[in-house]
Amino acid sequence: MKQTMRWVFIIACLALVCNVRAEEKFEAVYGRGPNRIIVATASPGEIGLLQVIAEMFAKGHDATVCWRKAGSGESLKLLRDKEADAIMVHAPDAEKKAVAEGWAIKQTLIGSNEFYIVGPKGDPAAIASAKTAVEAYQKIAAARAKFLSRADNSGTHKKEMAVWKQAGIDPKGDWYVETHDFMTATLLRANEIGGYFMTDSSTWVATKRQAPNLTVLFKGDPILINVYHALCQPEGATPGAALAAKFVDFLVSEEAQRAFADFGKDRYGEALYNDAAYARQFK
Repeated sequence: MKQTMRWVFIIACLALVCNVRAEEKFEAVYGRGPNRIIVATASPGEIGLLQVIAEMFAKGHDATVCWRKAGSGESLKLLRDKEADAIMVHAPDAEKKAVAEGWAIKQTLIGSNEFYIVGPKGDPAAIASAKTAVEAYQKIAAARAKFLSRADNSGTHKKEMAVWKQAGIDPKGDWYVETHDFMTATLLRANEIGGYFMTDSSTWVATKRQAPNLTVLFKGDPILINVYHALCQPEGATPGAALAAKFVDFLVSEEAQRAFADFGKDRYGEALYNDAAYARQFK
């Protein structure tokens, strides 16, 4: 009997350890309902939009929303590997491929922001005079000015590489700094070393007070529009697939879209995202 109880205790301890390790994957957990979904995204989670929307959804669906912090490339991989139930990403070409291959469904436009090229206030590469993002990148490369790249297959990294390709440049050398890190961390690193970086406008507005050495030097090129979609698992693919489909539908509800359009106004004096109605013009 004692031996049996000992094994029961050991198994219980192992289960607890495994549960703790599983929870460590999550950057945050919103809600306390019995119905659980795992949502993967990066910037919307980092700056707080996901929390606002997830808490509304959790309340209305008796749910728990677990956030996996991952850039668009990694989020898509988590969906493909059935380690996430839904994702919020900005990598349209990769999203369409995922849907075509059958391991993602319900690609749904949920909002947008845009990319800014920020850099040191002295602007050593003189990109403030550039007419296009491609010209700005060409100036940075010609000046061999420090440029920071997330280099992580995120939506930001994919957009950056698309601009370099249009510029006819394969960025290499000690001026090109690969961080393999998230948006906010890379922006703060650029502030530290006085480098250029292409950040999304939402992160810039939320973080610029922590980056006093940087300023927005280029914006407004249509190529820098950053459109977000949500996708989820096909029916039955994961335990949370059905609820994830409801989460995607919720993201385009009047309540959630109002949250998109208003998020940040109270704290920063301006909205950090545009809603889907605005974003639709860039489809």
